[in-house]
Amino acid sequence: MKRKIFLAHLTFLLLFIVNVQAQELPLVTGIEIKGLKRIEEAAVKNKISLKLGEVVSQDKISDDIKAIYKMGYFDDVKADIEPFEGGVKVIYTVREKPTIVKITFDGNKEFDVEKLKEVITITEGSIADITLINDNALRLKFFYESEGYYFAKVVPTVKKKTDEEVELTFVIEENNRVKIKEIKFEGNRAISSSKIKKVMGTSERKFYSFITGSGFYKKLEILQDLEKIKDLYHDNGYIKVSVGEPKIEFSQDKKWMTIIIPISEGPQFKISSVKVEGIKDKKEEQEVKDLIKLKSGEIFSKKKLRKDIEQITSYYSDKGFALASVSPDVLPDESKLTVDVIYGIKPGDKFTIGRVNIAGNVKTVDKVIRREVRVDEGEEYSASKIKKSKTRLEDLQYFETVDIDQKPDPDKKTVDLDINVKEKATGFLTVGGGYSSIDNLIGMLDITQTNLFGRGYTLKLKGELGGKSSYYTISFRDPWFLDKPLLFGINLYRQKREYQNYTKDGTGMSLTFGKRYGEDWFASITYELERSRVTDIEEDADTVLKDMEGNLITSSVTFQIVNDTRDSYIDPTSGTRHSLSLTLAGLGGNTGFWKSMLDLGWYLPIFEESTLHLRARLGISDSLFGKKYPLYERYYVGGLDTIRGLGYGEAGPKDSKNDPIGAKRAFIFNIEYLFPIVSELKLKGLLFTDIGKGYNEGEKFGSNIKYSAGFGFRWLSPFGPVKIDYGINLNRKEGESKSKIEFGFGSFF
Repeated sequence: MKRKIFLAHLTFLLLFIVNVQAQELPLVTGIEIKGLKRIEEAAVKNKISLKLGEVVSQDKISDDIKAIYKMGYFDDVKADIEPFEGGVKVIYTVREKPTIVKITFDGNKEFDVEKLKEVITITEGSIADITLINDNALRLKFFYESEGYYFAKVVPTVKKKTDEEVELTFVIEENNRVKIKEIKFEGNRAISSSKIKKVMGTSERKFYSFITGSGFYKKLEILQDLEKIKDLYHDNGYIKVSVGEPKIEFSQDKKWMTIIIPISEGPQFKISSVKVEGIKDKKEEQEVKDLIKLKSGEIFSKKKLRKDIEQITSYYSDKGFALASVSPDVLPDESKLTVDVIYGIKPGDKFTIGRVNIAGNVKTVDKVIRREVRVDEGEEYSASKIKKSKTRLEDLQYFETVDIDQKPDPDKKTVDLDINVKEKATGFLTVGGGYSSIDNLIGMLDITQTNLFGRGYTLKLKGELGGKSSYYTISFRDPWFLDKPLLFGINLYRQKREYQNYTKDGTGMSLTFGKRYGEDWFASITYELERSRVTDIEEDADTVLKDMEGNLITSSVTFQIVNDTRDSYIDPTSGTRHSLSLTLAGLGGNTGFWKSMLDLGWYLPIFEESTLHLRARLGISDSLFGKKYPLYERYYVGGLDTIRGLGYGEAGPKDSKNDPIGAKRAFIFNIEYLFPIVSELKLKGLLFTDIGKGYNEGEKFGSNIKYSAGFGFRWLSPFGPVKIDYGINLNRKEGESKSKIEFGFGSFF
């Protein structure tokens, strides 16, 4: 490179001597690029600063050679100057780097070629740039490290085929896969090692790690973990904590490693004062102060500080201040081990919603998306409503991703929303099976389309066949009937089930209309018509069973109202779900009854990731119009979903042969404490206590209450939910179960 620049300077000097008598330098009358074969000439000329008509400049020529070389496409760049049309022509001559015509891997045993090609960014046809080649060798090494091959080596080799073509081979030495045997901490006294490990993404190798892929050293993850450890200490008042680089020790066979992380905790700081600045209105200032969780005299917590900032920002953004900012100042006093916290608040200007643009929806029509958006064009800006819009769109389960890009315009005081969605398949074919302790083995076929015609309709065809039951249904659901926030649903079904003392074979249909009120309330009315045949009743059966034998026609209307604030339908950890239903049957048919169920549920987060679940149910019913009240419509207390540890319906009325016949009145109260066992596997354990009883005429409501207690497991497996409960009958009577293991698994049904 230096030689080429020297030659350019020498040529320039000779031209200078030739023209020295005229006391002026020559003008550039031509610029030429030589040696290009694959690279566009315009791309090179774009890097040249020298222009036609300018006085020739050795500094510019030198800079141009460097700029062209930095493009990474050339092995050699030089410049020559020759007389041309009364001036000089500057000729840049380049030699292109060869092209990679083939990429291979040598030594890879654990991963196939296709997997390794997904890791690298260089492709066949790329320029053989040594920097790019080395970067990709590092990518491969990092990939191997992330998979536990800490001692893997990757060496790129380039083989010349012609002057213009080369073959690239990554020579790989995988070596042993190193697993994490132990993670240790040095210097931690205030916070236990087990608590620190809980916040880390890196973990020791466990028996289940083959599923989660954990237990291996990953450089990037370790760096993130160091910050998580700092945050943990900051959340507990140790604002001067220092977390050092991890030290790694290997076993002799190089198959195991121990990670040692040094920690210098420093002193713990308390809060001496909390102030807000930037608010002039006294009422507004008090409202903001009421949102702040950090209090004087408490241990400082960075987590609470962040939460306060979120709450204050949310307070203003929900009042239209789209660009509100909160700047916290934490001022430590090391002599007193205290901190002053000052929240500097700048609300800014009020904004309104501008245009709401939707993109990415190929199948789903615009209105299906727009009706879930909680803000309208022209209304006051609200961050919480925008966040709720994103949640509602995600809950539809029509999209892989939902992004809402906010574009504020300070001049117009508006915020445009760009809603970008990526659609996913909404049709499902499920063929599977499961087991229920009530119905025994179950086979299932389920064909469901949740976004029919892209209009949000749901169509379901489902069939179940079990040892004691069978169920077939076809249903249709429109959540926005007639383009209004009304639910319309229709369901046709056929069900056969063997109870202990009779068999029911029924065919029916139902129509449902519902309406959502606000974000958490829903009300519905359902009309159902069912024709059933009751058989397999023994000759010496009780009268209550004999009266049911034969054909039964039930015409019923059910009213229901639900309030649901849970954070998740599948695995809730906070919120409530309360419902009240009333069913009236007898307007037509030969059965007549009414029944009502109050169902109250609370999910209370305690001890970080643990949840206390309380559920109370009260059901009352009776016959109507002097017609029959079918036993299968009554309350069966006892079993997996009611009083665990007892058989199905065992905590309620029985016939003369001690078989359950269902209850007209019932109450059930469940207490569950759920805690994580293996968070990565979504495996939870639970301890429970169940209380309840079912009653008929002649029995005092609240008497002979049944109690049970036990433990269980909940696993949200890739194949569906799995639940196993072991309950013990705490006040067992003769003929009752002592204990029971109840379990169910399979797909959601």
